Amino acid sequence: MLLRQARLALEAVEAAEHRTRRAAADKPGMVLATKAGASGELLLKLLDAYAAEPGAVAVEVVVCGPGETENLLRNGRADVALLLKPYDTTAGFDTEDLHTEGQVVVLPAGHPLANRTHMSMAEVNALTDLPLPRWPRPDGSYPDGPGPQVRDHTQLTQLIRLGRACAVMPESLRAQLRDDHAIVPVPDAPAVTTVIAWPPHSRSKAIADLVRTANTLLADNIRKCPPIERFSGNE
Repeated sequence: MLLRQARLALEAVEAAEHRTRRAAADKPGMVLATKAGASGELLLKLLDAYAAEPGAVAVEVVVCGPGETENLLRNGRADVALLLKPYDTTAGFDTEDLHTEGQVVVLPAGHPLANRTHMSMAEVNALTDLPLPRWPRPDGSYPDGPGPQVRDHTQLTQLIRLGRACAVMPESLRAQLRDDHAIVPVPDAPAVTTVIAWPPHSRSKAIADLVRTANTLLADNIRKCPPIERFSGNE
């Protein structure tokens, strides 16, 4: 217990140091961390909308690998982050939900199941010829299993093209895939929610303005959607 609490205290001191150095910089700015390949369209809209706001500061975007986004926010190297629930842990942060979407399984284009209208998670897990990938844990080790070890999105998509793996991922990532990939919806996969997260003790006006811009952007998108599209999650 003492060791765990001591680590938390040291992390808090380190985070305070990083944020203080940025606050003392000649030019105000903030660091936004996001996972590689995730929330790309949403992030672009958010950055454009924020840049148009009076008093907007420069935003440095740090693109992270698996598990890095949350760590950068916790250790103070990032001021704000886009996290994906349930894959990222949001405990200890203040958050606002921005977008919720279903998931799809990505297969090689020529796979026998590529033309299916949908698949279940049980069917995905039963694809012994295309095992799900194994992502690294926070300590760098990999869980046991038949799937290939992967470190980033580019490596994963290449393994899928080669017929060595499949992957379950948020539906919005389909825009980044090539023609040699096939997409099949997985209705019973857990929904993925993109959230904007920041430290609960933050008093940064820049972060507050960015979160307000994100909320305004979300409200505008909801107003533009017909009611039948807003509540079509079970289709």
